Amino acid sequence: MTDERAKDRDGLLAFLAEIGVEVVTHEHPAVFRVEEGEEIKARIPGAHTKNLFLKDAKDQLWLVSAEGHAQIDLKRLHHVIGSARLSFGSPVLMAQTLGVAPGSVTAFGLVNDRERRVRFVLDRTLAEAEQVNFHPLTNTATTTVPREGLRRFLAAIGVEPMVVDFEAMAVVQPVR
Repeated sequence: MTDERAKDRDGLLAFLAEIGVEVVTHEHPAVFRVEEGEEIKARIPGAHTKNLFLKDAKDQLWLVSAEGHAQIDLKRLHHVIGSARLSFGSPVLMAQTLGVAPGSVTAFGLVNDRERRVRFVLDRTLAEAEQVNFHPLTNTATTTVPREGLRRFLAAIGVEPMVVDFEAMAVVQPVR
């Protein structure tokens, strides 16, 4: 990536096209929480996500992308991923590192984390899904990406996800 400015939706979609990732983007009204927009999600194929921007007690930043209905126990998660105690990161820190506002947190925001301050935790269910849906840096659309496209995106930005099985609350080896 030679462009040093933070990417917005158009920049992200251009970057995905540049690295050969075919996506489908669906426009919809703003969605702020997983529970909202169930009727929208029902019309979009693939696994849907919930994304948490977290900070641990040692100031390490974390992005957790889980299947939309996964139960994430923050009181146990830090033991699983090897972090200090976790809490939600501030909107200011979220904007600085991922280039997104609350309600728009997405794995695609990692494209804006130029300093690689954020560690990425990916739900095993999403890692194994044929298609995964994330907001394209805004909560007024959902972008569907194939499994290989997600892998290509992460490789292009130099991010190796920590894959966690949230049902077992255990780290698993990345699915190849």
